[in-house]
Amino acid sequence: MSELLSYIDSLCPNGIEFKQLGDYISIYTGTQFNKRDMDEEGEYPVLNGGIGFSGYTDNYNEEANTIAISQGGASAGYVNWVDRRFWAGAHCFVVKPISNTLDNRYLFHFLKNMEKRIMSSKHGAGIPGLNRSKVQALEIPVPPLEVQRKIVEVLDNFSELTAELTAELTARQKQYEYYRDNLLNFNNLNRGGQSEVKWLALSEIGTFTRGRRFVRNDVVEEGYPCIHYGDMYTYYGLSATETKTFINEDLASKLRFAHKNDVVIVGAGENDEDIGIGLAWLGDSSPAVHDACYIFHHKQNPKYISHYLRTHSYHQQIKKYVSSGKICSISAEGVGKAIIPIPSLEEQARIVDILDKFESLTTNLTEGLPAEIKARQQQYEYYRDKLLTFKRKAVA
Repeated sequence: MSELLSYIDSLCPNGIEFKQLGDYISIYTGTQFNKRDMDEEGEYPVLNGGIGFSGYTDNYNEEANTIAISQGGASAGYVNWVDRRFWAGAHCFVVKPISNTLDNRYLFHFLKNMEKRIMSSKHGAGIPGLNRSKVQALEIPVPPLEVQRKIVEVLDNFSELTAELTAELTARQKQYEYYRDNLLNFNNLNRGGQSEVKWLALSEIGTFTRGRRFVRNDVVEEGYPCIHYGDMYTYYGLSATETKTFINEDLASKLRFAHKNDVVIVGAGENDEDIGIGLAWLGDSSPAVHDACYIFHHKQNPKYISHYLRTHSYHQQIKKYVSSGKICSISAEGVGKAIIPIPSLEEQARIVDILDKFESLTTNLTEGLPAEIKARQQQYEYYRDKLLTFKRKAVA
């Protein structure tokens, strides 16, 4: 690395010129795509804002190796590199270099380095959005193409290693999902003497209480524990004993709370694929719950329910009750109509024990593949920042 930095200094002894990004790129909004036109068997993915693909289609409007930036929602400002033909929806920006002095992949690494700054510039109450002028106003260092490509070579090596590890992790996740869906599909397995299974609606085995509203600005470093719906997607897994966030006790007195062994079920999100997932609350405290979540009180094994709320069968059931839009949502009544197999508590505990072992391979951040991926990602980010930090050339 020191050799590369010395090489860059030798080619650019007087520093690098910084240019306004808007003069070097084309940035435009994708084309509206209706969810009803998506096809799970389609050849081309649909990117409609957010971090991942929202579905598939038989058509495309962008070529492979294209940069796209999420335009709206909690992930507005997230920078994507799409390495295959795809459909760019109306909730993302497509970014392309228009100057032959700017390498496309170098541009991607630069934008990724600016991602936190871009995301912090989003605006608007409710559903935040990103203005393209914020991206155009960024200043980008433009070294000679030879230097750009050397930097890309180094950073891509880190990215490729991370991608390989992520592929391995994905394979393990699929293994977990396979065993989860099969263990919880009692129609397809011979239980051989296990207790009888009852098929009941969630509303028949428990009650739903909607949380009450608080916003991110209400969150403090210390105070009363709370669960925000956004963290259900990005922070929490199947269960928790402590919360990530807190609010002032004065505000907490006006809210609603989950208690030990309740399951917190998220009722809103940016797509209909994840809505309805649950968090088994196993802590001794009683956290305040956001109004985009439901508190499910029951007498079953909470982790058994949490595992079930991630099955393909469950999500297929509740899909028809999801209201679509920039933010998708589902009512407690809709979630309550989902049918769940209820074996004995002993059988529930046995299934949880098996699934927990598979799930820990993929989500434990202190060991295994996730920790390795995290370490490689941090390494990439460190060198990306170092390689993209240039001495500014003095303006004559």
